[in-house]
Amino acid sequence: MLDIQQLTKRFGGLTAVRDVSVRLEAGKVNAIIGPNGAGKTTFFNLISGMHQPTSGSIRFKGQDVTRLRADQMARLGVARTFQTTSLFDRATVLENLIVGHRLRTRSGLWDVLARTRRCKAEEKACREKAEQALDFVGLSQVAHRIAADISQEERKRVAFALALTTDPSILLLDEPAGGVNPEETVGLAALIRKMVDSGLTVCLIEHKMDMIMSLADKIMVLNYGEKIAEGTPSEIRANPQVIEAYLGSEHAAA
Repeated sequence: MLDIQQLTKRFGGLTAVRDVSVRLEAGKVNAIIGPNGAGKTTFFNLISGMHQPTSGSIRFKGQDVTRLRADQMARLGVARTFQTTSLFDRATVLENLIVGHRLRTRSGLWDVLARTRRCKAEEKACREKAEQALDFVGLSQVAHRIAADISQEERKRVAFALALTTDPSILLLDEPAGGVNPEETVGLAALIRKMVDSGLTVCLIEHKMDMIMSLADKIMVLNYGEKIAEGTPSEIRANPQVIEAYLGSEHAAA
């Protein structure tokens, strides 16, 4: 799905990501872990088009996308969520999601002013896509609630739904279980697996190791911007370098 080779990003004298190569497999849960400051979010910013790499290459479904902007990546099918879920708090949940599908529409100012057939058809499509996404994440019951009034766990699910309205091929999830309790974490993990089972590819950053070890098909470990390991959960759990740098003995293989 994504083939990343020797990716490097420097901010002045600071190298946030250094010479990272990895392939994110289609139809899998690909996880990225590492200590705070390891370069995980910067890596996401690079592959989603928010930052331009200093060097290296990114290929998406065989196409060179190294220098594309975030909006161009989104149109190709790369969607992402963020550590903090930002919504239009005075709008309803459904209204927030209707915005997401707009990148797939073609109506211009004239269409809106004249209320053309295309404009009406696309408005209907955006609403239907939003309703489908809400149903998928299990939040149809909050569709007409003001976004400011929903819980943190519901905001996480709305972020998933917003990404789904863009018709993605791959979802980049930045700490999707951050700030929620263990029971809610289990529910979000089940939702991520549901998305993969429906045909999507997922790459996530997460600090909750129990969730990662039970959910991920493959894990890459970053430390000080460099890849120090890559493998299955059992391989990562038993890797001495990863244990020393990040996991600690409590997550080591018995």
